[in-house]
Amino acid sequence: MRRLARSLVAAAALGAASSMPVAPASAAVDPGDGVLFGAELDWGHDGPDGYRERLGAAPSMYSVRLPYPIDDRAVSEWQRAAGQAARQGAALVLDLEPSVALDALTDGDAAELNRRLEAYRSQTDAVQFVRFAPEMNGSWVTWGQQPTAYVRAFEQVADAVHAGSSHAQTVWAPSYGAGYPFERADGRLDSVTARDLAALDTDDDGVITEADDPYGPYFPDADAVDLVGLTMYYFGKGESAAAAGRDVPLQDNSAPEDGEVAARLEERWGYTVPQRGSFSDRFSAQTDTPLLLDTGALYDPARDGDSEREVKQGWWRQVLDALPDHPLISGVTWLEVVRDEAEAGGQEVDWRATADRDLATSLRDDLDATGMIRWGPMTTVVTAEEAVTATVQVRDDGTVTPAGWIAGSAAVLALAFLASGIVGRLLPRWRYDETGVRDRRIDMVRGILVVGAVVTFVEVASPLSVVADGLGAFTGPELFVLLSGFALGTARPLAGAAWRRARRLYLSTLGVVVAVFAIGFVPFVDVTPVTAFVDRGAADGTRYDLYPNADRLLDYPPPAYAVRQLLLLEMGPWPLTMIGLFVALALLTPLLLWMLRRRLWWLALTASWAAYIVGVAQPDLLRLPSQFDALYPLALWQLVFVHALVAGFFRDRLVRALTSRPGKLVAGLFVVGSAAALVLVWVGPQTGVVPPLFAADLQTALAAGWDRVFLGWGRLLDLVLVAVCAFAVLTVAWRPLAAVAGWLLIPLGRASLFVVIALVFVVVVVAAIPGIDRESLWQGTLVHVSVLAVLLLCARGTLRSPAARD
Repeated sequence: MRRLARSLVAAAALGAASSMPVAPASAAVDPGDGVLFGAELDWGHDGPDGYRERLGAAPSMYSVRLPYPIDDRAVSEWQRAAGQAARQGAALVLDLEPSVALDALTDGDAAELNRRLEAYRSQTDAVQFVRFAPEMNGSWVTWGQQPTAYVRAFEQVADAVHAGSSHAQTVWAPSYGAGYPFERADGRLDSVTARDLAALDTDDDGVITEADDPYGPYFPDADAVDLVGLTMYYFGKGESAAAAGRDVPLQDNSAPEDGEVAARLEERWGYTVPQRGSFSDRFSAQTDTPLLLDTGALYDPARDGDSEREVKQGWWRQVLDALPDHPLISGVTWLEVVRDEAEAGGQEVDWRATADRDLATSLRDDLDATGMIRWGPMTTVVTAEEAVTATVQVRDDGTVTPAGWIAGSAAVLALAFLASGIVGRLLPRWRYDETGVRDRRIDMVRGILVVGAVVTFVEVASPLSVVADGLGAFTGPELFVLLSGFALGTARPLAGAAWRRARRLYLSTLGVVVAVFAIGFVPFVDVTPVTAFVDRGAADGTRYDLYPNADRLLDYPPPAYAVRQLLLLEMGPWPLTMIGLFVALALLTPLLLWMLRRRLWWLALTASWAAYIVGVAQPDLLRLPSQFDALYPLALWQLVFVHALVAGFFRDRLVRALTSRPGKLVAGLFVVGSAAALVLVWVGPQTGVVPPLFAADLQTALAAGWDRVFLGWGRLLDLVLVAVCAFAVLTVAWRPLAAVAGWLLIPLGRASLFVVIALVFVVVVVAAIPGIDRESLWQGTLVHVSVLAVLLLCARGTLRSPAARD
C-alpha cells in the first residue's frame, strides 16, 4: 500500500516579521505516486458511492468536517465516513472544527482524537489526514485570527497524533490570504490580546492591515506539520479587486480570468500590497513539504452571467494546469456541496462539479488528460464480500483443528449409520411413521441447524458452542439449502404457490432490513451489533459497515444507487444474510419445477453443473451484487438446491433405491469409505505415518475442498454423508429421538424462517445486556438457554401462520 510519505521537517526558526519556516527540505512525495484527487462531500445528503457513480471513477480521498473535541455526533459522522471511504480504499481528510474556545481544548481531547484515529486505522487500514481548524487566518470562523491559542492547540493535537500508532498526518491549512484581515472581522481584532497583536502586526505599525503577513503568525512548530494545505475557493467575482473576503456583492456569475490560479499560487492575485513570497514557496517548496489544495468554484443558478460550465470548468482547468509547475501539490479536494454563502448575499449556491452528468464527464476527462491524477484505491479496500464473509466467526482454541472436527464428525456419523442397521432390525417399533403429510425428520434436522445458528450468532461461551463449532466445521448452511430444496421438491407446489413463496420471502427480508434501519433511530437503541460487524477473528479487529448508503434513503428523492442497494439486498443485518440466498433460490424454483414436470430433470442438472463450474473457474462472471452472494455465491450454492429439488421431486424412487439391498450396500460402502478416508487423511500428519495410496501433502491439498464459501468438493461430500446418515438414523430411531429432543427441535425447525428473522433482534438485545462476560461459561449457558426458550415459545405461537414456516 502506497501512501503520501510523511514530510519529515527538521527544526525551523520563525522569523520575527515573516514567521516563515527555514528548515532544510526532506524527501518529498514520490512523483510517481501522482496527485490525489477527491471531494469534500455534504455527508448528510451525499456519499462516496454516489460521488464515484457520478464522476465515473474512484477518487483517492474524501474530506469530512467534524466538530472537535470529538463528541457522539462526531463519532457517528466519522464512523460513517471512514466506513464508506474504506469501501473504496480512499484516504480521509478530517477537517476538525473546534466547537469550544481554543483555550478550552485539553490534552485529553487530543488523546481521545488519537484513540479514535488508532481505532479506525486498525479497523480499516485507513489513511487519515488531520486538518485541524482550517482557515484559521479567516474572520468567518470562531477559531480565526487567534494565533497564540491556535498554535498551542495545533501542536497539542500534533503531539498526540505523532505519539500514536495511527500513522495519521497533520495538515496545517490557512485560507488564501488576499483581502486579509478581511472586512467581515466583526470587531474581533478590536479585542485581540497584546500578545496576539504583536504576532499579527508583522510590519510593526501598530495596526492589523493588508500589509501584514496573512500566514506566518499562525504557523506552528515545523515538527508539528506533516503537510501544508491551502483553501483557495473561487467566489465568482472575476477580477482581482473583488477578492474573496471583501464585501463586494456577487452580481452575476463570472468565469475566472485567465491565469488567476497561477497568480494566486504566486501570491499576486487580489492583494493591494505586495507580498514577501508565495505560500507555496514559503511553506512547501522551501521545506519540501507536500501541499493539499482545497478548492472549488461557486455558481448561483439564480443569477445571470456565464454558464456553470464556464465558471467551474474554467476554474478546475486552471488548477490542473498549475500542477506541473507545482510538483509538491500532492492532493486536490473539490468542494462538492450546495450551501448558503455570504458572498451571494446569504443565498444558496452550488459548488458541485458532478451534479450535472455532462459536467461530471468533463471533469473526469480533464483529470485523466493531465496524466498526473492518482485514482483509488490507495489503501486496502474493505469490500462488501469481506464485510459479509467476516461474519463467519470460527472459534479455534488450538486443541482441535477444523480437519480434526471433520474427521471426528465423519467417524461418529459412520458409527451411527452402522448402528442404525442394527437398531432397525432389533427395534422396529422405533421406526418413523411415514404416513404423515409433513416429514418431521426434515423439521428435526432443521431444528438442529437453527439451534446451531442461535448459538453461533449469539456470541457467548457455553457447552453448546463446542457442539456448534463441530457442526459448522462439517456442514451447516448447505444442509439447510438441501433440506429446503428437498422439501419443495416433495411438495411440488404449483407455479403460483412457488411465486407467492418467493414474494413472501423477499418482502419479509426487505421488511426486516428496513425495520432494523428504522429502529436505529429510536433513542437508546443500538442496532450496530447487526448493522456493522467487527471481525474479532482478525488481529486488527476490522470493522465493516453492512448498511452502505442507508442514510441516503432518507434523501428526497433518494438517489437511485441507494434504492438499488436496498432492493437488491446489498444492505442488511448480518444474521439475515442467508435468507437472501433463499430469496434468489425461490425465484428460480418455478422454472425448475416447470422443467421437472416435463421430465427435463437432466436439463436442470446440466444447467446447474454448468453454472457451478463457471462459478468455480470464473467467480466474478456470475457474481450478484446482493449481500448474500459474497458468503453464499448463487452460482455455486444452487447446485445443492437443484439436486435436492430433483431428489425431492422423485422422492419415492429415491427412497426405494436407497432402501433396497443394493442401495443399502452402496450407501454403507460410501459412508464407511468416506469416513475412513477422512480419518486417515487427518491421522497421517498427526502421527507422521502416511497411509498407503495417500500423498504426503494430501491433507493440505484437500483443505481447499472444504472451503465454506466456495462450497468445495469436500463440503459436498460431507453434505451427502450427513444427509444419508441423518436419514438412516432418524428413520430407525425416530421415537426415542423425538421424545428426547422433538419438543424443542421440531417447532424450531418448522418455524425456521421466523426464528432466523427473530434472531436479528435477539442479537441486538443480547449485545445491550450490561456487564455480560462473554467468556463466562455459566453466563453464556444462561444466555443461550434463555434465548432458545424465548424463540421456542414464539415459534410455537407462530406455527398457525403459513408465513412463519419455510
